[in-house]
Amino acid sequence: MSYTLQAPVEHELLIKKSRFLSCVQPVEGRAEAQLIVQALRERHPGAAHVCWALLAGGQSAANDDGEPGGTAGRPMLEVLRHQELEGVLATVVRYYGGIRLGAGGLVRAYTDAVAQALAGAVKVARERQLSWTCLVPYALEGWVRRELELGQAQLLQAVHGHVVTISLRVAQAQASALRARLDEGGQGRLVWVEPQE
Repeated sequence: MSYTLQAPVEHELLIKKSRFLSCVQPVEGRAEAQLIVQALRERHPGAAHVCWALLAGGQSAANDDGEPGGTAGRPMLEVLRHQELEGVLATVVRYYGGIRLGAGGLVRAYTDAVAQALAGAVKVARERQLSWTCLVPYALEGWVRRELELGQAQLLQAVHGHVVTISLRVAQAQASALRARLDEGGQGRLVWVEPQE
């Protein structure tokens, strides 16, 4: 079983006058991760490095951002793997303190920065999610939206055409009960497109 994080957690680590500002947070994929990293670069223009590691299935990646190869991103990624995380971004902003740490020292610093941030994080089990599309008459749109909220489903998109095309994501554990409620309450007026993983 894999886990994600309930919310972002930040931590600051000082090692030989260098500041390591770490953050671990849940993300959907690489596009979101890259936006977060770019925002960090803009927020910390005086930082020497903004290193990151993303564990998100086929979108996983790691970046040393100018640190010696393999001393930042990859060790950070290994911490995420060791914790059995998925859909998680770890970032470390480093302000150089003037004292070289050496390759081993850098590996330890980046590993510790992420590990200590994770120590304060709440891990939650990742549930398998189903994505559905449903064609809904306009008269039922408000009711369907309320049912999605009650069923802990995520409304991804609502497109208004001759009917409302609603795209949603729901945890597999809640999926059958939600669909049964919608089918019953919709009295056969909802049209489903088959779920995709």
